[in-house]
Amino acid sequence: MQTENELLTLCSAAEAADFGALRVEPEGLPPLAVFFDDGEYFVTDDTCSHGEASLSEGMVEGGKVECPWHSGKFCLRTGAAESFPAETPVRVYPAILRDGHVCIRRPE
Repeated sequence: MQTENELLTLCSAAEAADFGALRVEPEGLPPLAVFFDDGEYFVTDDTCSHGEASLSEGMVEGGKVECPWHSGKFCLRTGAAESFPAETPVRVYPAILRDGHVCIRRPE
């Protein structure tokens, strides 16, 4: 993972597309999840806001990820909690494609 022009490279776009969801651990940030769904890339915090489950291990479909522990769902685009028991949103980071990689702007 590297910073180039304020961008933080998380993974290759092909790798994210192949797996559908990946957990990445960039230095200085919490673990993040990179998702590929319906031709789009999304990046969120990886840890479910309801429990300590890894969202990258959840089911991804229709722009949502379902927590693997308690089935709460989150919108990949906004991070909004969309089904009980999840009530608190997860943070999202706009995904930027650069030179075949999924990147984000390093949060301040």
